Amino acid sequence: MNSKNDFQIQMKQKVQEIEEILQEYLPKQRGYQSVIMEAMAYSLLAGGKRLRPMLMNETFRLFSGTSKALHPFMAAIEMIHTYSLVHDDLPAMDNDEYRRGRKTTHVVYGEDMGILAGDALLNYAFETAFKAFVTDPEDSLLIGRALRVLGKKAGIYGMIGGQVIDVKETGHQISKEILDTIYELKTAALIESSMMIGAILGGASEEEVRKVEKIASYVGIAFQIQDDILDVTSTEEVLGKPIHSDEKNEKTTYVTLMGVEEAGKVVEKLSNEAISLLHQLSGENEFLEQLLIQLIHRDR
Repeated sequence: MNSKNDFQIQMKQKVQEIEEILQEYLPKQRGYQSVIMEAMAYSLLAGGKRLRPMLMNETFRLFSGTSKALHPFMAAIEMIHTYSLVHDDLPAMDNDEYRRGRKTTHVVYGEDMGILAGDALLNYAFETAFKAFVTDPEDSLLIGRALRVLGKKAGIYGMIGGQVIDVKETGHQISKEILDTIYELKTAALIESSMMIGAILGGASEEEVRKVEKIASYVGIAFQIQDDILDVTSTEEVLGKPIHSDEKNEKTTYVTLMGVEEAGKVVEKLSNEAISLLHQLSGENEFLEQLLIQLIHRDR
């Protein structure tokens, strides 16, 4: 890739393509319950980097995938990610009023509809993923494998499990081991899911899928540590959400455990390990490599 500018142009293009896929798979706003479809659309189309569907697509491209089942899974992973943010922002959780620079779903639609919008997005994510069987019936075995990954990484052995430990331990000083478990489950699991599904649908071998999972784990943990750093060093205008929220919620983070500088070194180490492992895979996707680096070393 010639320059950072080229990368940003490509990134914008790819985000636009993902936005179109999300629009395609959102439910139509009709019926007596149409307010929930409206709240789902408000939450899902609030902007954001669309990193998870992008990682899925780029990993799929890394393995020169041809399956038509990819798009429903790209929409599904973003719906799952969005539902987790909607629920994260609720008064019982982080009680945040702004997300991506605008009012959170529960502030606009009320706490009850905030809960239901999150529930609806999670449920509809799986409805959407199941459409892959119609889109590409010949790839039903790969779709089945992809669905198992999606379910596990989003559930009690993945993102929800991490959220449970996080909520349970908020306000307590916790060890690095517990913190790593939270980051592996709460943040890395969905990134692992994205890249693993891209690899599975792209026709990767079992061994390659395992390597992709490891790359995504390094990236996910580094991403969350960078989040810790930005919560202390960035501004609300740049991040589009409140800063110092970890301090407000009395959360142990890599920054509270070891300081900004040491936390930054861990990010660098994990980043190098992820890229080194990526180079061991047979395919080549320069944009994916650049994306992983930018993702880990982002400033927002």
